[in-house]
Amino acid sequence: MTAAPKRPSDQDGFFWKTKKMEEMSTAEWESLCDGCGRCCLNKLEDEDTGEIYFTDVSCKLLDSCSAGCKSYANRFDFVPDCVVMTPESVRGLKWLPPSCGYKLVAEGRDLYWWHPLVSGDPNTVHEAGVSVRGRVAGTEVEIPDDQLEHNLVQWPGQLPKQARLKRRPKD
Repeated sequence: MTAAPKRPSDQDGFFWKTKKMEEMSTAEWESLCDGCGRCCLNKLEDEDTGEIYFTDVSCKLLDSCSAGCKSYANRFDFVPDCVVMTPESVRGLKWLPPSCGYKLVAEGRDLYWWHPLVSGDPNTVHEAGVSVRGRVAGTEVEIPDDQLEHNLVQWPGQLPKQARLKRRPKD
């Protein structure tokens, strides 16, 4: 049986389609982050199955209104175990959400219409319902670890219907 032919990409000329992840400049690499904040949510792992469960509890540095880090440049001073996104780590992280720009590029897939590199607008990630804006119950400082199991949510591992569209919806 032969594989289905690869669909043509309308993003073929863009750096994330022409360069290997290891060849990207720091600025290019950082721009793959769509600013959704989903990776900054606390996760629980089932020790028996290895399955990952998202919570709606965020890192203490996440600004839940902007979905950005309050101290990105100095985050390791406050959160020493903050995950560094590298080509190697991205390929091995099984908890990255399906919308993650790093994950999509690692898989050779196109970025969605709402990704700021495609839309030219950092607010489209919120418009598409992908970001954590308005969905965080509290930070890890406010909600103790022994309460995390009461804050399990499925939405970070899912892609909202509007976000799956091929193009930005008309107003």
